[in-house]
Amino acid sequence: MTGSEPPASAGEAVSAADLTPPDVVFQRFGASAELLVRYAGWLAGPGTVRGLLGPREIPRLWDRHLLNSVAVAELVPSGARLVDIGTGAGLPGLAMACVRPDLTVDLVESLLRRTDFLTEVVAALELTDRVRVIRGRAEDISVRNTVGSAQFVTARAVAPLDRLVRWSFPLLRPGGSLLAVKGASAEDEVAEHQQLLTRMRAEVMGVIECGAELVDPPTRVVHLVRR
Repeated sequence: MTGSEPPASAGEAVSAADLTPPDVVFQRFGASAELLVRYAGWLAGPGTVRGLLGPREIPRLWDRHLLNSVAVAELVPSGARLVDIGTGAGLPGLAMACVRPDLTVDLVESLLRRTDFLTEVVAALELTDRVRVIRGRAEDISVRNTVGSAQFVTARAVAPLDRLVRWSFPLLRPGGSLLAVKGASAEDEVAEHQQLLTRMRAEVMGVIECGAELVDPPTRVVHLVRR
């Protein structure tokens, strides 16, 4: 075992079939696919042992979690800096960083056991030059001072849209974008919180489906711009 591999004992119960990526991963991401596969090993092994991912999620690790996350990268231009709030085990931010070597990513998470895990994974994947782990909440002044003026904020399964806007907009530069991964109810959430969006000067760019060639169903993202 090398320093870049998760502890073998943590993943003994995970079958090889569970960790085998779909062919599209290598077709789409080429050399960068290796990092994503190694990250999958950390999620399925130590991530499961430490309670960051439920054991029942392992058989759907690729479709439901990893590919659902990396699909968001389609909406982010080259060389961007993004802040992933409530990142948990690193989704979608760390998954995006694995396949997009041009991105600079800040992973914001409040729970110590999660930031400890993320710090280990980022170091093991040798991403410390462009991925930071920030312990705290998006609304904390210290977090705003550290990661503010971002081009993009991402969030997946974190909170309803109104709270996401309140937390994320102070982290964005004017013209910056919130990319909130949502499900079938995305349009309903936008309509429900339209008054707040107007008050926060949030321009709704739409509910965008991305990753159609990666995952079925495609990832649905609410794209808001801070004006």
